[in-house]
Amino acid sequence: MFLNFRNTATQPGNARRERSEPRMQYFVVMIDYGRRGREAIVDPEVTRREVISRIVSGEYGNISFIHEIADGAVEDITKDILAEAAVPEIASTGADLQASRFDHLRDLKKHETA
Repeated sequence: MFLNFRNTATQPGNARRERSEPRMQYFVVMIDYGRRGREAIVDPEVTRREVISRIVSGEYGNISFIHEIADGAVEDITKDILAEAAVPEIASTGADLQASRFDHLRDLKKHETA
């Protein structure tokens, strides 16, 4: 027999479980490379502060969206994070301009007379 010095009978089962399980939270950063595709960066160890610092340093560029996933819920926090990083919103045409430049160069090479 073991003595129980704490009365847990009045607490619902969920309340005990919430304290023992850590809250799972991570961020998904989608980067758009234009014609070369997109890349989702998902690292459970990266914090909100680190995502902001990577945006400020230029490591994350051409961001399509940033989602915060916490407790099974997804929230689009792109505007909030970009505002905290003080990065102006650039229209998605930036990647399209680079892709059209590559297309133009390819067309020029194709129509060259050698």
